Amino acid sequence: MRRREFIALIGGAAVAASSPLQAQQDRVRRVGVLMGYAEADPDTQARMAAFRGAFEALGWKEGRNVQISYRFGNGEIDQIRGYAKELIDGNPDVIVCETTPTLRMLREQTSTLPIIFISVTDPVRGGFVADLAHPGGHITGFTNFEVSMGGKWIELLKKIAPDVSRAGVMFNPDTATGRGEFFLSAINASASLLGARVVPLPVRSDAEIGTAVAELGREPGGGLIVVLDVFTAVHRPAIIAQAAGHRVPTIFPWRFGATDGGLVSYGVDVADLHRRAAAYVDRVLKGAKPADLPVQQPTKFELVINLKTAKALGIEVSPTLLATADEIIE
Repeated sequence: MRRREFIALIGGAAVAASSPLQAQQDRVRRVGVLMGYAEADPDTQARMAAFRGAFEALGWKEGRNVQISYRFGNGEIDQIRGYAKELIDGNPDVIVCETTPTLRMLREQTSTLPIIFISVTDPVRGGFVADLAHPGGHITGFTNFEVSMGGKWIELLKKIAPDVSRAGVMFNPDTATGRGEFFLSAINASASLLGARVVPLPVRSDAEIGTAVAELGREPGGGLIVVLDVFTAVHRPAIIAQAAGHRVPTIFPWRFGATDGGLVSYGVDVADLHRRAAAYVDRVLKGAKPADLPVQQPTKFELVINLKTAKALGIEVSPTLLATADEIIE
């Protein structure tokens, strides 16, 4: 065999051998994203922008090497379930989901597709992962709660409104982690030390929100803690309006609770979780398995105080507390 023919043969064999791998690398990857909230919600837009920005910085360009399909659950379980099936039927390479109900709906319908979750409160007790360090299976992601937050909520409520003696804890038992008991236990641990009585407030509608807040505001000393729950997030306009109408100081777990008109918020920087999730999606698309990626806990928290709401409620916020705030609404 002539030298030129031999080189051509070896070169052709090399190309043939590498072509399946090259095809795998060159094909457009597909990512499904199932958000728990409404698409038009400004905070939903901010979270998606955080994810897309971080994902693009890792080299993934929509329409070029990745196709991203978004669905928005609007806090409605039946809608979330339908969108979960729709995304799974599309057989994406990986699915990103936000909130516990969206993860639950996805897990019910697939045991194989890689899933990266964001803002899931207790993935171990929820049965989604074996443990945080070694998730096992096809699911991993980023939590939005650690136990000290429960005590911090009631501590901040008492600092900003010292007269609070009855702390209502609002949640929807159909969507909250552990039907609300998970948060109640964390809050109760600190309530007695601060001289406050915890009052569970399960709600499933705007009407029930109105009744619960009115009862808190009927006598002096009522305050409200809104816990992490997709229902309470979507229905925050009703909660904020009722709290203002009945003059009930209220603390929210997301910054938008305060920026939308609530008194104060303390919680995880959720946009940061979305940015961090982009790196996990990148790793899965490059061959990593969710089972080998540890569940990560929040590292950034933010305190937002709405001074306009405080003034409307007749509350004077101490300069010391204001100095610790990450953001003040004036």
